[in-house]
Amino acid sequence: MVAFVRAAPARLGDTRLVLIDGPAGAGKTTLANRIAVALGGEPSRGAGTFDPAAPAPTVPVLHADDMYEGWDGLGALPAVMTDGVLGPLRRGEPGGFRMWDWHEGRRTHLIPVAPRPFVIAEGVGVAFARARAAAAAVLYVDAPAATRLERGIARDGEAMREEWLRWQESEAVHLERSGARDAADFRLDGAADIPD
Repeated sequence: MVAFVRAAPARLGDTRLVLIDGPAGAGKTTLANRIAVALGGEPSRGAGTFDPAAPAPTVPVLHADDMYEGWDGLGALPAVMTDGVLGPLRRGEPGGFRMWDWHEGRRTHLIPVAPRPFVIAEGVGVAFARARAAAAAVLYVDAPAATRLERGIARDGEAMREEWLRWQESEAVHLERSGARDAADFRLDGAADIPD
């Protein structure tokens, strides 16, 4: 996959955009970090962990969880990505977006997105049609629903089970409509063991 990304033409200014889509809990963040490292960057600490005092990453990993507007905010993602990431990078300019704080229920600090040779965006819905047209590679990761739910509860706690079940229903409809799975350059089994 990394060789594919390196060989692909840059379609977003001078940036090769990698989109990693699929349902929540499938393993997208883990894959994004592995690809970032293979491309010469560092792993991200995950959604909600942006540190404005830290040096800018050489291979940014953008998390859709930072772009949605809460559990019902999947529909906000295309506008946030288009206005804050795709448009500026296409022009060779820095972009950015305000992070969604899930606890406060509002957008907080700016996450800047500098033009880089590689940028990775991961999360449910990132491979919408306009983003796919700008991408060097589209990856789709899936895993059984029970596995994904178990991972989500392990991360977010049992109190979030009903939100996760509701999210799984809405994301299934969204992913079916988006066509991301069929358009992907690579489809991966997020439940499979992958050696280092």
